[in-house]
Amino acid sequence: MTTPPQLRLPEILYRIGDLADSCGINCYLVGGYVRDLIMRRPCNDIDIMVIGDPVPFAKTVQSELHGRNFVLFERFRTAQLELSDPEQGTFKLELVGARKESYNPDSRKPVTLIGTLDDDLSRRDFTINAFAMVLNREGRNEIIDHFSGLDDLKAAILRTPLDPEQTFSDDPLRMMRAARFAAQLEFRLLPEVIAAMKSMRERIRIVSIERVSHEFFKIMQAPRPSVGLIILYETGLMHEILPEIAAMAGIEQVDGMGHKDTLFHTFQVVDNLAAHSDNLWLRVAALLHDIAKPATKRFSKSAGWSFHGHDAVGVRLVAKIFRQMRWPLDPLDYVQKMVRMHHRPIPLSKEEISDSAIRRLMFDAGEDLQDLMNLCRADVTSKNPRKVIQIMSNFNNVEKKIAEVGEKDLLARWRPPISGEDIMNTLGLTEGKVVGIIKKRMENAVIDGFIPYEREAALAYIKQLFNELSDANNAHESE
Repeated sequence: MTTPPQLRLPEILYRIGDLADSCGINCYLVGGYVRDLIMRRPCNDIDIMVIGDPVPFAKTVQSELHGRNFVLFERFRTAQLELSDPEQGTFKLELVGARKESYNPDSRKPVTLIGTLDDDLSRRDFTINAFAMVLNREGRNEIIDHFSGLDDLKAAILRTPLDPEQTFSDDPLRMMRAARFAAQLEFRLLPEVIAAMKSMRERIRIVSIERVSHEFFKIMQAPRPSVGLIILYETGLMHEILPEIAAMAGIEQVDGMGHKDTLFHTFQVVDNLAAHSDNLWLRVAALLHDIAKPATKRFSKSAGWSFHGHDAVGVRLVAKIFRQMRWPLDPLDYVQKMVRMHHRPIPLSKEEISDSAIRRLMFDAGEDLQDLMNLCRADVTSKNPRKVIQIMSNFNNVEKKIAEVGEKDLLARWRPPISGEDIMNTLGLTEGKVVGIIKKRMENAVIDGFIPYEREAALAYIKQLFNELSDANNAHESE
């Protein structure tokens, strides 16, 4: 046992240790909370492990310490609750019994058995998560470190407590967690861990896609997501979970002409964006913005390599990925919009910019205009410094023009000056195709500056337009 210096726990945890003494059981802090405590990282999710039956003890903790949102899973010998500490706020607490856990060869559900303290620590994913801190008064704050996890923390390396192939076979999701911790903590995976991930990569198929996606999102939320993404690619895990992304890798040469490696360009775009935005779905859009380049890649001797239509094809691929990964569908429209529009500001930055072109960009991007511009800036990954300076200068001109248009705030939350209901009431029409045509023409007239953004002007315009359409229809019928 060792006692790291100057580690002080929240008072509520010492009270749990006292309750454990009164119940005659051994009680330990385990897992990520201990790691983060030592690393001085914030963490309010706490795992407590007891030797013996955790259910009666969990009920005692809930009763004596006034726990809230108490949930008991007796079959799995686990309880969850929330506790408040006067100094450090609310903690989410999970109480479990010491256990062994593994997967059968073809099962997505782990098999859980009662175990000892050593069993519980050895089943952990990495040594930096495989120590326990004593909560009982005797030995309080001492750390049980059977696998030299403290040394690995100091060395910033990721190593498994047991043979890595056994560790990953017992729970294949740990391979995703290896990439996640490398990205989150900026730790290095040992060569034997990388080798085991390569040889065991197909075993990730038995894990539910929801759990895989949960870990994938944590990688995407890391300070530099590319650290974890590169590990997923180099170990072959990306081929298993998101083959569309893995397919972006490589440079093809024809007649001495090559194109940029789309995969590693994309990883750089994600990192560029992550430096300025915590928006998970904007980061996902950055990851998927060139997803259709492999499908649209063409070569001609006159023009070289092209990827025509990759934005439109990408929109369909994004929907497919969301479905197969079972990601929430609410952000799908937003991600598709970013993929569809990620090239729109670029031509504007190279030419004389008209007010109507800026209005159209602002209208189509709507309230997501700034996110789109951030994505476009992140998409600049040239190794030529002069080229980067020129492109960024052009983007600055576009943003300056957006500000000069004057309707920036209005168009960012753009709503047409009159509604479809207004059109029907004014023209005496019922809902149908004609109303849709008139409404779209009116919106375009406002955006392109043909009529002012005013209700009366819009009403006058639709009346004139309706008369023109009626006249044209009458002329056609008389022929």
